[in-house]
Amino acid sequence: MSEPVMGVGIGRPPVLRRFALLATALSLLGTAVLSAPVLAVATPAVDTVYSIESGKSAKGLMLDVVHAGKRLIAVGDRGHILYSDDQGVTWTQAKVPTRQLLTSVFFVDDQHGWAVGHDAQILASEDGGTTWTKQFEDLKREAPLLDVWFKDVNNGFAVGAYGAVLETSDGGKHWEDASDRLDNEDQYHLNAITAVKDSGLFIVGEQGSMFRSADWGQTWERVEGPYEGSLFGVIGTRQPSTLLAYGLRGNLFRSTDFGTTWEPVELKAARGALEFGLSGATLLDDGSIVIVGNGGSVVRSSDDGQTFSVFNRPDRISVSAVTAAGNGNLILAGQGGVRVTSPNGAELSQ
Repeated sequence: MSEPVMGVGIGRPPVLRRFALLATALSLLGTAVLSAPVLAVATPAVDTVYSIESGKSAKGLMLDVVHAGKRLIAVGDRGHILYSDDQGVTWTQAKVPTRQLLTSVFFVDDQHGWAVGHDAQILASEDGGTTWTKQFEDLKREAPLLDVWFKDVNNGFAVGAYGAVLETSDGGKHWEDASDRLDNEDQYHLNAITAVKDSGLFIVGEQGSMFRSADWGQTWERVEGPYEGSLFGVIGTRQPSTLLAYGLRGNLFRSTDFGTTWEPVELKAARGALEFGLSGATLLDDGSIVIVGNGGSVVRSSDDGQTFSVFNRPDRISVSAVTAAGNGNLILAGQGGVRVTSPNGAELSQ
């Protein structure tokens, strides 16, 4: 699959987090202008449209997968949210009040989680992902939210297309526009947000844009990045101030000083340098880092991101997200749904 070249300026096609990588599965969005700050408004029950129950939902397009305690939660196409209590062997579809594509999910503990997606929708769960309510949407934005992060059950951020930054301090009862805190005059799409140990928050996005906050989101500083192409993700390591940013064509960069300086990380596949886009990552309990992407790419590091082993699945599916399963195995989410794999991303032996 060829990877699109991202444009700039008004009218450019949006970079959907992880899904420049799955572009054939998504429709492009039109031009949008961000609306003024707005508070969350409850959607009347009479207007609620729920995701359609499907026995094949676990095989559909899934864009993110995380843990809620011991439970696994996956989100994706048509408002589908799935949960598994047996390490991904079987999945149950949750009741979800949307049919929009959901792009990201985050749980702050085993009960409280948020999912974001198209129409700037934000959904919340207080029962470990079994049921969900719609906290927020803004149809006027005509653009998706692409990532969500919470510090605790009250304080969180959602980021997305056209420079969108939304903030809540009451668990999502109210969401306010905080986009003007970032020096992002060109409204570059913001694809991912993460916490960096002992340092603060970090955002990456379109055209290599980077922003960091040492006070956990109250003020932001634009960072001079190492790359002018789009970055789809960012993850902190177990080391203080150390993080990895990744994106198009296998580009991967490492910083040990909260983004002040960067070094490229070489990824060598069986036939040379890895050139598939990278789209999602996870930090495992043992400190290992796994990053996934196009072409069935699964790369893994046990030295805080200094070096990586590279594996490309024979099926070459596009993988958008990864998290741990039991017995050292992995859960991959992407084209073809969610699946359990070996620690390096290969199919489990029958």
